[in-house]
Amino acid sequence: MSDQLDAAPVTRGSALPPGQRWRSTRVALHLEVDLSFDEWVRIGRQVGVLADSSAWWIGDWLVFGQHAYGRRYKAAIAGTGLDYQTLRNYAWVASSFPASRRRDTLSFGHHAEVASLVEDDQDAWLRRSIVEGWSRNELRRRLRAARAGAPDAPRPAPIELEVPAQRRARWEAAATAEGRALAEWIEQVLDRAADSVLERPLAV
Repeated sequence: MSDQLDAAPVTRGSALPPGQRWRSTRVALHLEVDLSFDEWVRIGRQVGVLADSSAWWIGDWLVFGQHAYGRRYKAAIAGTGLDYQTLRNYAWVASSFPASRRRDTLSFGHHAEVASLVEDDQDAWLRRSIVEGWSRNELRRRLRAARAGAPDAPRPAPIELEVPAQRRARWEAAATAEGRALAEWIEQVLDRAADSVLERPLAV
């Protein structure tokens, strides 16, 4: 029984813990019935680290490809099997945070939440997240509260959209898949679209 992820090398600290009560393939993690609770927890933590690290790895891979190979790199990204918007997000966050400014005690999601801020504010919010032990969702809530409470913050302008029920259902499914409310998901998608036009982010 193999204790390697498809025999692929992984970085120290990111590999699954050794053991004989589990085996992994590209599409499954098989756990033996006598796996202890502590082992199960340990494996889950390591899988989480791998999942979070992969977002950074793909982002860095995309940024490198764009700079090194120009248009040619677009042909290679299809091999990731990820959708266009996900790849754009990974590249955008990775380009917003040089490796020296990334907090390894926080998730990729934490960094994504503050990626649109200026550098000093990014660092301040990430530092608070570490000190306060905030989850990504708590960081998002605090950011929204701070924006709402800013004395010079403009009042939100309502936007009305009339869309067919089928399109709304599709949007709701996409929002649910990302763990977001529909309104929040729409806001994020529109912000990314605006960035692509106004701030010239990395094209994927």
